[in-house]
Amino acid sequence: MIEENSEILENPVTINRTIGKVKGKTKGATVVFFAGIHGNEKAGVKALQYVFKRINTNHVKGTIYGISGNIKALKTNQRFIDEDLNRLWTPSQIETIRNKTVLNNEEQEAFELFNELQDIFNKENGPFYFIDFHTTSSVSLPFITINDALINRKFSKLFPVPIVLGIEEFLEGPLLCYVNQLGYVSLGFEAGQHELKTSTTNCIAFAFLTLAYIGIINEKDILGFEDYYKTLKNNAEQIEDVFEVVYQYKIKPNQDFKMLIGFKSFQNIKKGVPLAVSNNKQIISAHNAQIFMPLYQSKGDDGFFVIKIIKPFYLKLSALLRRIRFDELLVFLPGVSWINNTKGALMVNLKTAKYLAKPLFHLLGYRSKQVDATHLRLFSREKEAKTSTYKKELWYR
Repeated sequence: MIEENSEILENPVTINRTIGKVKGKTKGATVVFFAGIHGNEKAGVKALQYVFKRINTNHVKGTIYGISGNIKALKTNQRFIDEDLNRLWTPSQIETIRNKTVLNNEEQEAFELFNELQDIFNKENGPFYFIDFHTTSSVSLPFITINDALINRKFSKLFPVPIVLGIEEFLEGPLLCYVNQLGYVSLGFEAGQHELKTSTTNCIAFAFLTLAYIGIINEKDILGFEDYYKTLKNNAEQIEDVFEVVYQYKIKPNQDFKMLIGFKSFQNIKKGVPLAVSNNKQIISAHNAQIFMPLYQSKGDDGFFVIKIIKPFYLKLSALLRRIRFDELLVFLPGVSWINNTKGALMVNLKTAKYLAKPLFHLLGYRSKQVDATHLRLFSREKEAKTSTYKKELWYR
């Protein structure tokens, strides 16, 4: 059981790139925990310091890494210094950063983290797992965000917290999207509000459950395993639904945006309810749904998101259609063509294929990016995923 008055929860956070590394005496999977990608989110760093102090190397099968993200921003308790580190991770941006001679603070951090990743891939055996710890400016239940590959969905369902799909369609360049495009299991864990102790304890619980589910440490060798599970289940208010992001309110440059007081993630909202104020005008809800990650900090341009529950029937149907590769029939429809068959990239002409809605593509495992007013470019999560790598894992069977 995590002690609320534990010294690790009270003391200042020590900031180093490597929070910890443990290599077991026998071969196994490799898990990489990231924390502090945003410098005002210290709960994950603090939690990993706690976890690494309590890992018995003799019980480890495989390798465990803990890596801090934005070092300078963590030391100054700022979300970022020059730009958001968690918006730099597109292949083109990373290639540009690697070839630049002068880097700003976050570009330098991205450069160093990229080299850390390459070093891990070169040194370690798979399968690989990546967990990115975050916290939110508003009060929130703990929850998981994933790119909706079936391996991510299957692994995420082991944890007793809500799962949110589809946020990558609204964000450009998150670290985990970059890792996920390499095909590996990767989860974002949002532990709660920045300053709350429960956010740290949620990260601790999630880390130990991860190690057990992967098989790096046996469940019986984790003291208080059942308590960690109960901690997450209770703090998530026993909500284990799967949600999808259906709307994002994007703050424009120089816009005076303020959320109205009192909203928290997963709170029900009704159509017509005021949510925020922008340049002295109210922003009114257009949905009967749940609000998600309302912004209560000065930095950031995602004002809030809106999410809706995905019914279990559609999740099962989605998994079935992907397994039988139903998506390969899409190109026989007018207005749909392959950009790259092997990588699962489609182009959709919205003038011709206007009857095809985003939910259909989501069902089949595609994420979309608007190219222009008449075209969508879609990429398959499943064809990126290294599913065969994980089929022998106990959690997959």
